[in-house]
Parts: sequence; C-alpha cells; structure tokens
Amino acid sequence: MSLDPTIIATLKGVSTATLTTILLKKGLRNVWLRGSVPIRTGQPRLVGRAFTLRFVPAREDLATPASWASPISTRAAIEAMPEGCIAVADAMGVTDAGIFGDILCNRMVQRGVAGLITDGVVRDAAGVLSTGLPVWCRGVAAPPSVAGLTFVGWQEPIACGGVAVFPDDVIVVDDDGAVLIPQALLAEVVAEAPEQERMEGWIMTEVDRGVPLPGLYPMNDETKARYQAWKDTQ
Repeated sequence: MSLDPTIIATLKGVSTATLTTILLKKGLRNVWLRGSVPIRTGQPRLVGRAFTLRFVPAREDLATPASWASPISTRAAIEAMPEGCIAVADAMGVTDAGIFGDILCNRMVQRGVAGLITDGVVRDAAGVLSTGLPVWCRGVAAPPSVAGLTFVGWQEPIACGGVAVFPDDVIVVDDDGAVLIPQALLAEVVAEAPEQERMEGWIMTEVDRGVPLPGLYPMNDETKARYQAWKDTQ
C-alpha cells in the first residue's frame, strides 16, 4: 500500500525531532531507531512505508554463500520491495558482518526503493555510496552477512534499533536518524505535525529577538495569545 503523495509532502516538511515530540505527547517514547546514522552527509529527508527484513544469529548450516540462492534470501526480498518503500533491516546491532553491498543496493535503486535503514552495517562502502541509495546504518564492515547473520524473512514484525517495526508502519528519516510513525496514528500525526513545526519556528524567531525562555518554551497563556495573533496575520 503506497503512501498518499500529500502525506509524503507534509512529512517531508517536518523534522524527525518534531515528530518525536508529537509522538511523545501521545505516549510513545520508543520510536527512534538507535544506531542508524547517515552513511553520508546531505542525504534527503525520506518518508515511506517500512519494508521489514529480519536477520538472526548465524548458524553454520544455514548461513552459507549457498543460502544467497535460497527462496528465502535477501535477493528474493529485494525483488518483493515495492517502489517508494524504505527497507528496514533488523541486524541485531551486529557490526562485523555487512548485510548489503553495492550489488544489492544497486538493485534496490533500480526497483525504486527510497532508502535502507539498519541497526547493522553495510559492506563495499565505496560501491554502496556510488549507487546513490540513501543509507542509515551503524557503519561498514568487509565480511558478508553470513559471517555473522542468517537472513530468515521479510515483511514481518522486527526489532530494529530497539524499536518494534511492523510492515507498513511509516518511517521518516533525516540527519537526526529514523523515526517510526505507527500506521494507526498516521492521520493524527500528519494533521498535527505542520502546526508543531510552525509553532517551533515562531518560538525560534522570538528567541532570536531576545525573548527569555520562561513562559516562551513551553508557552504560557500570554505567549499563546501572541502566537495566535501572529498566526492570524499570516
């Protein structure tokens, strides 16, 4: 199920920091995927539905180069990825086995995958960078995934960076990392996010002109009235 373009456009204008504030107000504290940092600076803010991939610890009879040709393989999973999705891989935080390299990332680009997020690492760093695929990960490692991991499935619930991710949850990712928006809360978040961003932008202009923080952030009643008056002029 693809995301409505208007939802994508709205969320691309909202920082992940703002989204964590909105979700915190709704009682969700554990929505930021730990350990996933941009592989290069200047990657765009991405919005897309999560396409989940799951690795478990390597077992010698399963994690072999021959497994790459298995029907249950990262190769088969990539061929199932819909255009515009964000691949989210649970690599259990393993940092000495790269889950994807340049060839797999290049195929993801060809399939229109928006980006890759993992709490593990990638390999073939120069090649991955050359594909142009936006990647958030914990770093790079030369050994292949089977050196430390066994791939076991896709489009099932996973734990990535300590966060429960279900297929089709919405991911927003930028320089601050990846934030998950539960599918059930998507409409509420989309409705509230632009106002939260606008309010924080106004607060920043007040700080710039020397207004003290008490009563400004968070706003007291007087500040709320001033903010509403400003909004009425826009």
